[in-house]
Amino acid sequence: MQTTFPRLLLEHAARRPDAPALREKEYGIWQTLTWAQLAQMVRHLAGGLAEAGLQRGQHVVVIGENRPRLYATMLAAQSLGAVPVPLYQDAVAAEFVYPINNAEVAFAVVEDQEQVDKLLEIRAQCPQLACIWYDDGRGLRNYREPGLESLDALIERGREHDARHPGLFEAEVEKAQADDVAAMFFTSGTTGNPKGVVHTHRSLLDRAEAGARFDHLTEREEVLAYLPPAWIGQNCFSYAQWLVCGYVVNCPESSSTVMIDLKEIGPTYYFAPPRIFEGLLTSVTIRMEDAGRLKRWLYKTFMDVARRVGPKRMDGQRLSFTEKLLYGLGNLLVYGPLRNNLGMSRIRVAYTAGEAIGPDLFTFYRSIGINLKQLYGSTETAVFVCLQPDHEVKADTVGVPIEGVEIKLDANGEILIRSPGLLKEYYKNPQATAEVKTEDGWYRSGDAGFIDASGHLKIIDRAKDVGRMADGSMFAPKYIENKLKFFPHIKEAVAFGDKRDKVCAFINIDFEAVGNWAEKRGLPYAGYTDLAAKPEVYELIRECVEKVNADLAADEKLAGSQIHRFLILHKELDADDGELTRTRKVRRGYIAEKYQVLVDALYAGKSSQYIETQVRFEDGRTGTVSADLAIVDAKTYPAMRRAA
Repeated sequence: MQTTFPRLLLEHAARRPDAPALREKEYGIWQTLTWAQLAQMVRHLAGGLAEAGLQRGQHVVVIGENRPRLYATMLAAQSLGAVPVPLYQDAVAAEFVYPINNAEVAFAVVEDQEQVDKLLEIRAQCPQLACIWYDDGRGLRNYREPGLESLDALIERGREHDARHPGLFEAEVEKAQADDVAAMFFTSGTTGNPKGVVHTHRSLLDRAEAGARFDHLTEREEVLAYLPPAWIGQNCFSYAQWLVCGYVVNCPESSSTVMIDLKEIGPTYYFAPPRIFEGLLTSVTIRMEDAGRLKRWLYKTFMDVARRVGPKRMDGQRLSFTEKLLYGLGNLLVYGPLRNNLGMSRIRVAYTAGEAIGPDLFTFYRSIGINLKQLYGSTETAVFVCLQPDHEVKADTVGVPIEGVEIKLDANGEILIRSPGLLKEYYKNPQATAEVKTEDGWYRSGDAGFIDASGHLKIIDRAKDVGRMADGSMFAPKYIENKLKFFPHIKEAVAFGDKRDKVCAFINIDFEAVGNWAEKRGLPYAGYTDLAAKPEVYELIRECVEKVNADLAADEKLAGSQIHRFLILHKELDADDGELTRTRKVRRGYIAEKYQVLVDALYAGKSSQYIETQVRFEDGRTGTVSADLAIVDAKTYPAMRRAA
């Protein structure tokens, strides 16, 4: 694609100036920004940034929730040839130090007082950070820090700058080329410092356009932008594809109003990681358990119909008259009201990615008429590598390579990708770049998988994580962990077994789901630690573990990876405690080191182990959580041999 982000903005503003571009909910009311108004705001922000000294090629950090003026800031920076670098708004201050110093950032635009406080806290460690602008001034009236001011002040100075330099904005936009750097995204950093993934206008927009063509996206789509803008998936869905298609992006008032806003907007194009879909289904299940007898009967009866008929209907298969009649009745009484309650009545295309999704969960949404599909990609590939075509959707694959993408497997089963969406480089890290990009243009994904008979890609695990048990059988921890997490009562899992004689696991219960289960049984508890330690909860989780073992026994390659022993952790794994990345990926090596005493106890055959752990609370305070954790054995099964 030969264009750039700012040029697309100006094209929309010229062609459809009064069409809505962005909406933001403020004080309970949706405020609309048209394409013409957005272009004017971007022009003034660019003028302000230019007057502040922002130069072509410099980096601008952007931190906050999805906010129209933060989107406009990214476009303004790109208009001047600068590079926006979105960072995770829920990161603690110390996590900002490395990316800000690595990218030599002198300019930051943030959402509110919380983010200002974080940057001021680390300013001594980032001496080059000269200017900080904030969008929401609440609580900041009495701040008197050098270089700190509001976006309103920046826009006003930009308006004056634009008046003094007519034509400068358009001239700067015209200087940009498709192969210029457009944005930088920092990876999760599961095994060390995060890496800055450098993308050009071409790489991001080419993939956004390919994805849009694949699903026939138009300017009539409605999107709810509620995931972190620092995550490239959100950036592609609500920034790159937004500018390619010209649809409307809606910004929720806050993270606590997302479900209400979802129902009000009724998006037509939706993305969520599996944990969001899991959470929605858990809340539905809990509400149905509390419903009256008639509602429970209706729900159970017609969900049985949905599971039988719904997937066939979604896949375009022919239905009998009886199936059509029963499904239509179910749609009137159950599925339609349920989709409406979830805010998914108008969804035409819904995607999930980032983690494996349980087949039961996947089937639930498709069976009630939601076109939920899976995709495969990464920060380095500008997300869109494989997508699932309509009527070719499978729970255990991630789709087929889309337009422009080539895939091959090396001798070790690692997936190699060639695509116009590949990263330009890792910033200031030529060695890491050389490790993932071959001379003939292939990207080493780090994922292990295979292509099935119908051409769909199936992911097994991260290639570096696939190990061997002591007896030589395959050990794929992520595969095992995902199977455990398919159960609604299990939120996180960490499996150990590489070079060992058996597999053991840590498990985090889902506090809401297990709490509701306990309340139904009159089981009292005084918080997460107390609930996790209950013998009845251990028995519940043991049943889940043993069902996973039965599944693994049926897999020739992974039958030796059945879980022999497990414990339920006394605290939830948390990104603030360094146990998860900001995209909620398990940092397995760090966890193994931090909880070495528990790993040793599992393999030593102990029945319990005392542990005391430091935790960080939301307000920044630290404390400790201690418990005497039970360790239990799980039933394993003989491997089932396939018939010759």
